Amino acid sequence: MIDTRSGKGLSFVRRIYLPRIIGLAIGLFSVMAAVAPLHMPNWAWTLLLFNGLAWPHVAYQWAKRSTAPYQAEQRNLLLDSLMGGFWTAAMHFNPLPSVTILSMMTMNNVAAGGKRLLLRGALAQVVGMAVACTLLGPGLQLHATPLQVGACLPMLTLYPLALGWVCYQLAIKLAEHKRRLSALSRTDSLTGLLNHGSWKDLLLLKFQSCRQQQLPAVVALIDIDHFKAINDTYGHVVGDCVLRQLSQELKRSLREDDLAGRYGGDEFCVILPGTHEAQACQAMERLRERVGAYRNPQLPDLRISLSIGLSAFHPALDTPEHWLEEADKALYAAKHQGRDQVNFARDGASPIRLVYPE
Repeated sequence: MIDTRSGKGLSFVRRIYLPRIIGLAIGLFSVMAAVAPLHMPNWAWTLLLFNGLAWPHVAYQWAKRSTAPYQAEQRNLLLDSLMGGFWTAAMHFNPLPSVTILSMMTMNNVAAGGKRLLLRGALAQVVGMAVACTLLGPGLQLHATPLQVGACLPMLTLYPLALGWVCYQLAIKLAEHKRRLSALSRTDSLTGLLNHGSWKDLLLLKFQSCRQQQLPAVVALIDIDHFKAINDTYGHVVGDCVLRQLSQELKRSLREDDLAGRYGGDEFCVILPGTHEAQACQAMERLRERVGAYRNPQLPDLRISLSIGLSAFHPALDTPEHWLEEADKALYAAKHQGRDQVNFARDGASPIRLVYPE
C-alpha cells in the first residue's frame, strides 16, 4: 500500500519536507508584515514563529515516525491549510498577503493530493479562519503597505521555484521508472534477452529494412540438444542454469547490433544485420564450440550441445514469418542429421549441413 513505512509513503514525506521549509519560512515574513500593525497578543506571535520555523521539522519527524507516513503527511498538509486560513483571518484578510498565502497552499495541495486534497484543504482554511476570528476577533484590512508588498515578493517567486523543482525531480524519476518497466516488458526474466514478442517485432522491422534497402541479414534459430533429458536428469534448476549459460555466451559472442532473444523453452533466436552467410556461419560455429566446451565442476557428466539453423534474407521472401520458417527448416534438418551442428537454408531449397575441417 502507499502508506507503508518503507515504500512510497516515506518518499512522499521527504518530497514535501523541503518545500514546506522554504514556503513557511518566506511566508513568515509576509504574515509578520501584515499583522505587525494589528497588535496581536504574545501567544499569537509565539504560534506564528513556531509555525514558520519549527513546524516543518516537527511535521517531518511526526510523519516519518508514523506507522502510516503517507496518511500522516496528508494530515500535516491539512494542518498547513488550517494555519494558512488562521493567519489570513489574523491579518484581517489583507488582500495581497492573504491571496499569496492561500494560493500557494492551494497549489501545494493540488500538487500533493489532487482534487480531493484541494477540497479538504479549502475546508481546513475556512475552519482556520473561523478559529482566528473567534480568538482574535474579526477585522478587515483592504490596503497593503509597500512593506507588505515587498514581504510577499519572495513567496511569489521562491516558493513556486521550489515546488517546480520538486515536480521536475519527480518527473525525472517517473520517466526512469517508465523506462525500466518498458525494458522489463521486452525482456525474458530468466535470460535477460529479448522475449518472444519483442524479438518478433524487431524481426518485422529488420525484414522491412532489408527489403527496402537491400541490406544483408541472417536469422538464426538455436536449440539446446536433449534439453528435456537435462531437466529430467539434473533437475529444472540446472536446466535454468544451462539456459542462462547460453544467454551469457550469446551476449559475449554477438555484436552490439545483433538482436538475441529467447523464442520459447530451450529455443533461442538471433538477428544478425549486415551479415553475409559466411560471417553468420563462423559466428554461430564459434558459439556452438564455446557452449560445447562448457564444463561444470560440480556436474562433470553434464554436456551441452547446440543445433543451429540459419537463413539469409533474400528478395523471394514474402514475410518475416517466411524468413523465420526457412531458419526453422534448417534447424529441423540439423537435429534430424545428428544434432550439434550448424545448418544453412538456401533460398527456399533444402538446408545444407556445414562441414568444418577438424
